[in-house]
Formats: sequence, C-alpha cells, structure tokens
Amino acid sequence: MRVELRVLGEVELLVDGTRVDLGHARQRCVLAVLVAQANQVVATDQVVDRIWGGHPPSRARQLVSNYLSVLRHLLAAGGVADEVVIRRRAGGYVLLVDPDRVDLHRFRSLVAAARADPDRTSALESLERAAGVWRGEALTGLDTPWIAAVRQGLERERFAADTDRLDLALRAGRHAALLPELTARAAAHPLDEHLAAQLTLALYRAGRQADALDHYRRLRRRLADELGADPGPDLRHLHQRILAADPALAVPAAGARRPPVTPRQLPAAPALFTGRTAELAELDRALATPDEGSPGRPATAVVPVIAGAGGIGKTWLALAWAHRNLHRFPDGQLFVDLHGFSPTGRPTEPADAVRGFLTALGVDPDALPADVDALAASYRGLVAGRRVLVVLDNAATVEQVVPLLPGSATCAVLVTGRARLASLVDRHGAHHLPLALLTRAEARALLAARLGDRRVDRESEVTDELVELCGGHPLALAMIARHAATRPSIPLAESAAELRRLGLEALDHDSDPAASLPAVLSWSLRRFTDEQRTVFALLGTAPGPDIDLPAAMSLTGLPEARARKALRALDDHFLLDRHPHGRYSMHDLVRAYATTTAHDHLSEPVRRAALERVVDFYRYTADTADLVLQPLRPPARFDPPVPGTHPLPVPDHETALAWLDTHHAHLLAAQRTAAAHGRHEAAWHLAWALTTFHLRRGHRHDELAVWRAAVDAAGHLADPAALIHALRRLGHAHAEIGRHEEAIAHLHHALAVAEHHHDPGQQARTHHALAWAWEEREDNRRALAHAGRALALCRGLDQPVWEADALNAVGWHEAHLGEYAAARDHCETALVLHREHDDPDGVADALDSLGFIDHRTGHHDRAVDRYQQALALYRSVGNTAEAVDTLDNLGHPHAALGHHDRARAVWREALDLYRQLGRDTDAERVGKQLDDLDATPEWSRRPEPVATGLPATAVPDDRLPRS
Repeated sequence: MRVELRVLGEVELLVDGTRVDLGHARQRCVLAVLVAQANQVVATDQVVDRIWGGHPPSRARQLVSNYLSVLRHLLAAGGVADEVVIRRRAGGYVLLVDPDRVDLHRFRSLVAAARADPDRTSALESLERAAGVWRGEALTGLDTPWIAAVRQGLERERFAADTDRLDLALRAGRHAALLPELTARAAAHPLDEHLAAQLTLALYRAGRQADALDHYRRLRRRLADELGADPGPDLRHLHQRILAADPALAVPAAGARRPPVTPRQLPAAPALFTGRTAELAELDRALATPDEGSPGRPATAVVPVIAGAGGIGKTWLALAWAHRNLHRFPDGQLFVDLHGFSPTGRPTEPADAVRGFLTALGVDPDALPADVDALAASYRGLVAGRRVLVVLDNAATVEQVVPLLPGSATCAVLVTGRARLASLVDRHGAHHLPLALLTRAEARALLAARLGDRRVDRESEVTDELVELCGGHPLALAMIARHAATRPSIPLAESAAELRRLGLEALDHDSDPAASLPAVLSWSLRRFTDEQRTVFALLGTAPGPDIDLPAAMSLTGLPEARARKALRALDDHFLLDRHPHGRYSMHDLVRAYATTTAHDHLSEPVRRAALERVVDFYRYTADTADLVLQPLRPPARFDPPVPGTHPLPVPDHETALAWLDTHHAHLLAAQRTAAAHGRHEAAWHLAWALTTFHLRRGHRHDELAVWRAAVDAAGHLADPAALIHALRRLGHAHAEIGRHEEAIAHLHHALAVAEHHHDPGQQARTHHALAWAWEEREDNRRALAHAGRALALCRGLDQPVWEADALNAVGWHEAHLGEYAAARDHCETALVLHREHDDPDGVADALDSLGFIDHRTGHHDRAVDRYQQALALYRSVGNTAEAVDTLDNLGHPHAALGHHDRARAVWREALDLYRQLGRDTDAERVGKQLDDLDATPEWSRRPEPVATGLPATAVPDDRLPRS
C-alpha cells in the first residue's frame, strides 16, 4: 500500500493514488500543522495559535482534540492507521510517519542530498526530482497567519533550490532548454541579480549576445531608477567578460575539471610569541589525530573554540599552534577573518567566506552556486578525506561558523572569538578553550621578548610594576612594549608613571584603532542591545571589587530576568568574569573602559540614580543583617530606600554573617561612594550597620575608617545624636588600635556634645567607652570611675541591657583593682540581666569576666568552665574578635591546673586567629606564652591546689578582655 501526505499544493492524503477526503479547511489545517513538523511533538497551544492566530474560541483546545479524533477515524477507515499515526504526547500531539511519505520532507531531503553531492550530474538529478515534487502553491486553500508565513518560507526554499538547479543545468550546457524558464523567472523577479546573471549567460551561450547585453542594460537602469544602486560586482564582471568575448564563458567541455589546489592561506606566525604552554598542550590534545579506524575517532572535524576578551591573544595562539603543526595538514590550510569584532563593524557573511574557501580550493568562481547551503555542501565535498586545517578567526556567531565546518574527521578547525558560541558546543561538540590573562611569569617573558632580557633585568622592579598595572592583559603589555621599544632612551619608569597617572588613556591610539585598547574593547559592544551596553557602563561605576545579581538589579533598576540576561550576555562575551556563588567581576582595564563609557554615554542623572540605588541596596541589606546579629540595638530612623532598590531579606544569623563577610568590601566602597556624592545619611547609616560586624570579626582599621567618614557626614545632619554616636565610635576605634590620645580626645568631645544636648543615654555609652579607653592605658581607677558614672546614668534610663553592660564593666575594673567580692556581685548581676533579655554577647561578656575573677582567685576549674561557656556563645554569634581573647584567657587556668596540652591547644588556636586578624602584638605575646609553657619543667606539670578566694599573686596578669 502506497501512502503519501502532500502539502506542496493542496493538503492531501493519497492511498494507492486515491485521495482520502480530509474534511473541512480547519481540519486540514490541523493536519498541515502536524505534517510540517512530522515526528516532532507540537504543543497544543501552538496548534491552537497556528489555526486561529491571536483570536481562538473559548473551546479551541477541545476543538483541536475533536478534529484529531476525526482525522484518526479517517486514517483508520483508509486502512493506513499503522502508516500514519497521530498520538497524544505530554503537552501536545505528534504525527508519526516515514518522512519519505511526505512531499515536503522528501523535497528537503532531495535538496540536501544534492547540495552535499560533489558529483554535479547526480546533484542536478536530485534537484530536478525535488522540483517535480511541487504541484502548485504550498497549502493551497488554507489561510491563517501561520499558514501564510509557512507558505512564504517554503516559496523561498523552492526558489533557492530552483536557483541551484538552474546553475547546475547551465554548467551542464542546457542553456537553450532553460531560456523559457529563466525568462519567466526574470520577469517575476526583475531585481534579482543572480537570476539576471543566469539569463544573461544563457542568452550569450545561445548566440544572442545583443539580447544578453540588452537585458543587462535594462536591469542596470531599473536598479538605478528604483533603488539608486548599480549592479553588484559579480554581474558587472560577467558583463565585462561578455563584452570581451571571454572564451571561458563558453559551454564547458563534458567532464572538464580544474586541477586540484593546495591552499596556503595562513597569515604569518606571530613574532616573539611567548607563554601559553598549557593552552598549546590543550590544543595538542584536542586536535590529536588518531589512526583511521582507531576507537573513539570522531566522525567529524574536531573544533576547538579559543574564546576570550578582546586583545587577550586568541589569534596569536591559533596561529602559533597552526604554524607548529603545518606538517599534519599536507592538503592545505584555510584562513578567514570573520570580522565578528572589528573596526568596520560588518561581520563577514558566511556565503562570502565559503566562496573564498572554494576559490582557494581551485573552484571556478563563475561555477559557484548562489545559495549558502549549496556553497557549503560543495566545500564539504572538496575537503572530504583531505587533511586540511581551517582557521576561522574572530567569529561573532554560530551562524558564521557552521557553513565553514568540514564534514570530514580528517580535517581540523580552529575557531577564535569573543563569544562563547554555546550552541556550537552543544550541537557540534566543539571543545571550549577559554583564554585567561597571562600569568606574571608569562607577562614578564612577553616584555623580555619585546624589549630584551637586559633592559627588563636592569629595570626589574619597574617591569614588575608594569605587569601589575596591565593585569596580565596581553594587548596592554604589547602596547607598553611597543611604546618602550620605539623609544629606547625613555626609562620604563616613565611608562609606568604614565600608566599609573592616565590609566586606560595611556593605552589609547588615535590613528590606529587596532593599537588602541579602548577601541578594541569598544568593538565588543557593537553586537549588544542598548540595555546591555548601559548595564556594562553602569557596572564600571558600581562600588566594590565585583557584583552579584541582586546588587546588579538595584544598580541597573532592571527586573531579575532582564538583569540576569544582561549579565549573561556580558559574561558570554568575556566582558565579565563569572566566579562561584554568582559573582561577576571585570578586569581592571575593562572596568576602566566601562567607567569611561558611563561618563561619555550616560547622563549624570542616570549615573547618580544608579549609584543611589546600589548604595541603598547595600546599606539597607546591611542594616537588616545587623538587626539579626544585634536585635537589642537601639532603634534608628532613616529615610526609606530610593525607588528601584531591592534590599535582600536576611532570615537568620548564619545568613547575616555570611552576607556581611562576602560583601564587606562592597559596603566599605558603598560608604565611600555615598560620601563622595554628598549622601550624608547613607554614609552615616553604613557605619552604623557595620559596627557589630566589625567588632565581631575584628576589622579594627575598617571600623576606624567608616566612623571617620561618619563623623564628617554627621556634621551635615540635623540630629546631634548622630555626631555624638559617631565621635564615640571613632574614639573607641582609635582605642582599639592603640591610639590612646586620639581616643580620649574624641570621647571627651562626644561627652561634651551629649552633655550640651542633655542626652543621658549618649552620656552613659560615652562614659562606658571612656572606661575601656582608660583601661587600655592601664589606669584602672579612672576606668572604674567612668564605668560607675555609666552605671548610674543607665539605671535612670530603663535600658536593662545597657545597665547589664555597665554592671559587667564595673565588675571587670573592680577585679583588676583586686576588689573581687564586689566584682563578682556586679558581674553575676550583669549575667542574670543579660540572660533575662536573651543577649548572647552580653552573657558571654559576663561569663568571661567571671572566668577572669575565678582564675585570679584560684578557682581554676570554675574559670575553665566559665571561659568555655563564653567561648561557645561567642562562636555561636560569629564573634571572632571576642572569641580569640577568651581562648587566650582560657589557656591560663588550664596552665595553672597543669593541663599543659589543653593550654597549648587553645593558645595555638589563639595565635592563628590573632595573626589572621592582624593583631601582631597579641600574637607575639601568645607566642611567648607558648614558649614559656614549653620551657616549664616536666616535674612541675601537675594540678595546683584550689585557692581560698584571696588574690593568687603567682598567677600571671592575663590579656584584658574587651569593653
């Protein structure tokens, strides 16, 4: 039984030549939808849209189901239910049929076979059979927007196939038989130059030179009148050859072939190529050529894609590898610059590139087909079985590359480009080779190769600085080397100074775009949308070393999907580097270009609004995180974030610490940005939001920096409490790093302002800070006096947590003056209050103080227990700065009990943490404690007797805890 489905004419089902009635037009339209995508699932919504367009009836999905049920019944009645099967699949329907039984798919198969066939005779036969499949206008009698679009697409396919068929028939000498068809086609398509060339050539070969020249003149006049253009170079060249009676235009002799050609198109190898050892080895592995028939041999050419930013050295690497491996490709090397990213901004068309390859392979330019698929098929046929290297340089899109891929595993292809060409990897198994910046050693070697070892060694430190300033960017280094090599009398130090001063401007070149890094970078932006270019520019202005998606959303004001798409586009073109956990960064030189782009192409209000949004994103997310870390902090009121800001929720303590750890550098940069733009409340707010984190993580110098900025900002704010608080925190920060005079001065300034404004709360906290500052100066009497004053003020404020802090401070200073009984009472009262108000930091502080008191009074076991409880609490809230001091303190009662291994363990941990925190003095002291412990005689390592509660004068004076 012969079954045939036909859509290249009316929609028909034929069984043994007899038509089956398929019902009304809409039912035939449903069948056409499934036939067009035979053996592929078509979603139900797509079927509905293709039948009714944008106005489906309410029961559209049910109607589709009904039509398909009728069609199934018709297939069964015709006895072909096993040959043509309509099935319901997840989300849609599929028509299962042998493609050869569908005229559309048979047509496409014949055309594809012809284009892949190197034998022109059999290719022409296939195209003639393909032409015979058509019975008229496709999908005759049906009319929907989708049908119209499909019909137009099929007409274009038919036209291209007929063009190829006529080309082959002309080459076969059938010009006389073709004249009627060519004349009719030329009348229907009067501006088609390729068709005009076919008719002109046929007329000339038929002995009608005058008609051929007349047709050319008429076309030239029509092009000028209607389009204001002249004929293209191919048609003009044919005209000149006819005028010259070129013998090559005569009908080619049967079986005539041009001699084979071995192309040698590679440009010269890059001079003074250095480094890239790992990448060259990777290319060797990727392009290894196993013996024919060996296991694992690929069925098609291997395609490494060397991808990276502009100026990173992709072409250098490709050419260096190619020239080192010429012996492997005796049948030739093909090279094309696809101009994906170039000064002209016009990428090479795939058809033009294939024509160039075919010409290099010896094909007569006049014998080339017009259609890119036919060109590609001829190209693949010519290189099949030959050992040819193909280098496709500077590709922008997969569409540029695919027609240039050989179909033979004997060939190898190297592709370079600034885009990742993802679908080339997905669909063609390309090997992605991202090209990174040069290592320090490679960068230095590049300069040495250009300038000579003697000059580089003579100015070694300056060379290292140039490498650092260029960030390992090959083009930047090459530009510096070129400048230095052409001016040998100018010291490298001047180049370094110029690069430091001018930045990216020093790498610009007005007259030669290829020698200008800004120009090279600008070519990468041409393929982007306006939105993507704006995102690129704004990222250059963003505070901090890198950015993630949430921050980018606020910076750009874009919703998540659009921001993510823009970041992905920039990452795909190597203008951004993606790191783990969704972070994106820019090379310093790329970022400098982005910043310049922002100032040159974005208005000041746009830039300012973006910075306001991202600063508010950071400060309000930090504020939320700070509230999670310190829920008992006093409230503060700030203006709401600017519109378009999307601060993150911070659900728990672990998330808060992790976010602050990750974004610490961004928060510091955000404060600097806020201060530079006069956003004084934001600058103050960021210092406020960071303090708890700074104290817990031990960021002493950063704490000093943010409160210096906050004091400046507070001078512009109306609330005097902002200035008092900033001065107090600044004084505390000075005391933390041992700047005692500055600490006392700022704290007394804060106290004076608090007293002037009758603010007892600020007075209490400032006295508390003064107590700690005087303790740092080892004046415990003054410290106790300020602590007592703080306690008295707190008792009148209804601030139980502050009162507990003050009680603990009084007890701590009393303990250092030997007043242990009073100290214990105050600290135990503080402990109770902190526990009542669920303040883990405060509980830990009180336990640490009680541990100190117990140790100093000889209760070493109890001291160990107190310290261990405090340590666990500090660790639970991420308070590294306090935890390390408690570790230090814990070692002393362990040592007093003769538990030297335990003492050694906690002191070693404390030593490592002090070093990580940059507290060198403390690290040195703990190191000495460890040395003294190791020097203790073995016989003395035994538990000490429990003391009576009197001062243990033999116990060393421990490191003092914090305020």
